[in-house]
Parts: sequence; C-alpha cells; structure tokens
Amino acid sequence: MGQLEYVVVKNKLTGSKRVERGPKLNLLEPFDEELFPPTKALSLKANEFVQIKDETTGNVRVVMGETVLVPGANEVNMDGRSEIQVQKGMDLKCYEWVRIEDNKTGAVRIERGEKLVFLGPYEVFVGGAQRAIDIDEETAVLVRNNRTGQQVLVTEKQIYVPAADGSEEIIETRKLQKLADWEVCIVRGKDGAHTFNFGRNHEERSFFLPPYSEFVKHCWSRGRRRSRRDLMITTLDLRPMYMSFEFNCRTGDNVELVLEGSFFWEIVDLKAMMKFTSDTTGDVCNHARSKFIERVSKVTLREFMLDFNSIAEQVHKEDDTFYQQRGVHIHSLEVTGYRCAEATTARILEQIIQETTNRMNRLQQQESENEVQLFSIKGEIEEQKAKGTLLEVQQINSSAESRMRGLAEAERVKRYLYI
Repeated sequence: MGQLEYVVVKNKLTGSKRVERGPKLNLLEPFDEELFPPTKALSLKANEFVQIKDETTGNVRVVMGETVLVPGANEVNMDGRSEIQVQKGMDLKCYEWVRIEDNKTGAVRIERGEKLVFLGPYEVFVGGAQRAIDIDEETAVLVRNNRTGQQVLVTEKQIYVPAADGSEEIIETRKLQKLADWEVCIVRGKDGAHTFNFGRNHEERSFFLPPYSEFVKHCWSRGRRRSRRDLMITTLDLRPMYMSFEFNCRTGDNVELVLEGSFFWEIVDLKAMMKFTSDTTGDVCNHARSKFIERVSKVTLREFMLDFNSIAEQVHKEDDTFYQQRGVHIHSLEVTGYRCAEATTARILEQIIQETTNRMNRLQQQESENEVQLFSIKGEIEEQKAKGTLLEVQQINSSAESRMRGLAEAERVKRYLYI
C-alpha cells in the first residue's frame, strides 16, 4: 500500500475488523480477509469536512480539513453508506446568513458571516446561504417570534439578520406604500376594522402595512358587458373617469337593439360604497341596463332614433338616489352607438338609415338650390332698384340741363332787346 492508502481487514474467526494503513506491505494472518481493495485516504481541504458514524457505538464525529482522514474500521457515512461523503463548509459573506438545525436536540441556530461555517455531528443546513435584508426608508421586515408566536414589523434601519438562537422567522419583506393625491387604499386590521388611507392627507399617503393587517381587495366586474368579475383592485382612483358599457334592450315595437355607451363617473363617498356594494362597476352598469330596458320598451324604434340621448339623460338623472347610496356620482351617461341584434332587422334598419340619409341629402340639396335662387332674385331686385335710381338721377340731370339751357337763352334774348 502506498502512503495515502489503507485497507479494512476482517478476521472471519472472531468477526473483528481493523484498519491497515500504508505505506507497507500488508500480510494477512490466518482467517483474515480484505473487505475491499486498498483505498485512497481522504485528503480534506481547509473548507471541507466529513460527518462519520461508528456503526458499533453509534457515535458521530466531525473531521475538518486540512488533514488526511483514514476512517475507522466500523465508521461509515451518516446515511449508512460505506463511502464517506466529503462536504464543503458554508462560506458566508458579510451580508449573508444561514440557518442550521441539530437533528439530535432540535435546536436551531443562525450563523452570520463573514466566516466559514462547519456543521456539528448531527447538524444540517436548512436551506442555503441567504442574503440579509437592507431595512431603509422604503423597506421593512415582518418577523414572527417562534417562541411567543407574535409578529413584529421591524422598521429600524439596519442590515437585518434573524436572532442567533433561531427564534425569529422572516415572514415577508414589505415595501413602503405610497399614494398619489387622488388615490386611496383600505386596510383591514386584526380587529376587522377598516382604516382609510387617503393620498391627499400627508400623514396617510405613505405607510407600512402593520402586522396582522391586510389590504382590502375590491373584486369588480370588467368588460363592456361586465360579464367577468375578476378585476382585483387594492388602490382606488378617486378621479372622474370613463367607463364603457354594452347591453341588449327591446323597443316597444319589438326590435331588439344593442346599445353602446359610456359613463363619466366618480367615487365621492368611499365609506358608503364599502357599505352598500362589493362590485361598484357591476352595480352601476346593471342598474343602468335595467333602467334602459324599462325606458326603451316604452318607445318605438323611430322615437328611440330621434331621441335616444334624452332617454339616456333620464336614466341617470331621475334615479340618482341609487348611485348616491353607493357613493358614486354619474356626471354623464351617453349612448355612443346602437345596432340591431338580428341580422334581418339590421338590414331593414340600415335601409331606413340610408333612406333617411338620402332624404336629408335631398333636403340639403333643395335648400342649396332655393338659396341660390333666392340670392339670384335678391340680385335682380337690387339691379332693378339700381336702374330706377339711375333713371331718377338721369331725369333730374336732364331737367337741370334743360333749365340751364332755358336760362341761357333768356339771357341772350334779354341782352338783344336792351341793345
């Protein structure tokens, strides 16, 4: 055997085992046998270690490098395998930590860097190296004490690492909640009470979510028909906004229409909204739909086409109590378009609209022709007036010219008689 080789020899008569280590020539005694060929000893580096167990006594020992390890005759790996598994120590940086659990006692400890960490006889790493949490103005850590069961929100500026005795457990990292002037969020505390945080209030516009608290999530309906209720909102926008809608209704002459339009609406009373509804957009649209169905069913298609905007105005103004009760104010409700639900009726409506358009075009054309004719007549009248004025002026000028000629002739006769 060489310098770094060894072999395990067993006496078949007594059953005892021994280790023969090189360098030497191994000569077997009577009843001896080699359990396996000469094996190379383990050369452990400075960051390596092994956990080995004696099968006869159950003792566990840890051997750390730098060294050359020759296991005992009855020593095996911790999991019972004869091949010893070399492990690496945990090299922790200054901002890292690792959790270690002792399987013998159940104790847990935290090792913080900067160091090289080796395990004890019955210890295991729980997870890998974890980065410490930088707690600053916008970051906090929610921690549970495993001995008392209480939760604490750590906001003090530091590089946070759990307590060395392993009693602390990081639940989550929480970011600073920041609200704009027009935003608001609702927090439900451990007693079930609601706290309203408005961005317009300087004391409430930035905060950390306290322990045992949660944000109230609003589950609203979405889509033009509000058919899907899966829009989750935690921060509400209090600015006026547009919301489109689409639904079917039937006129008094049994024509099914698909109405399209939009609300211009605003949340004005948040507490009333929380008290009376859990689906604000769905309630608003569904109520408007029922009122539209009621109103449209009382008019014919022709009447609807002529006056659909006034119908929309009546829908939200005559029943404003419903919206006020839910903390919502409807600034305007407009129908932006409509169409027939059935294809055959749609073609008839298209013909009606086309005929109406043609009639309006003909009326516009006739009005244009009448305007041209009227302008022509007015021109002729002005022309005749101008001619009459011209004749009057010419007559006056002719009379004045004749008078002047008469006076001149009289003057000549007068001078002739005096001569």
